[in-house]
Amino acid sequence: MGVQVLIVDDSPSMRQMVHFTLAEDGYEVVEADSGTSALTKLSGSSMKLVITDINMPGMNGIELIKNIRKDDRSKFLPIIVLTTESEQGKQDEGKAAGATAWIVKPFTPDKLKETVKKVVG
Repeated sequence: MGVQVLIVDDSPSMRQMVHFTLAEDGYEVVEADSGTSALTKLSGSSMKLVITDINMPGMNGIELIKNIRKDDRSKFLPIIVLTTESEQGKQDEGKAAGATAWIVKPFTPDKLKETVKKVVG
């Protein structure tokens, strides 16, 4: 069983692309289509990484990160933000919430794999 990674994005095609890219490198990928769904899937799991979008209906990515950081079990879980948001203010807000890394869409599979390796080790 590979390292478990949770992908959170309301876009099925984006989840599929990230899933395919990481599965190629042997990661075990779990998908969630919302922040609420992500928190449910994280509960009691052995995820080693969360990759989340920022702009999602309901709970956005920043709120998701804050919720993940509030839980003692996931306080230090690496979180990569994968979003179209490139403005510095948003990135600062993400970092303040507890994001580990920030990748702006569109991205290359190599860039994603390299960032995942950096934060998961």
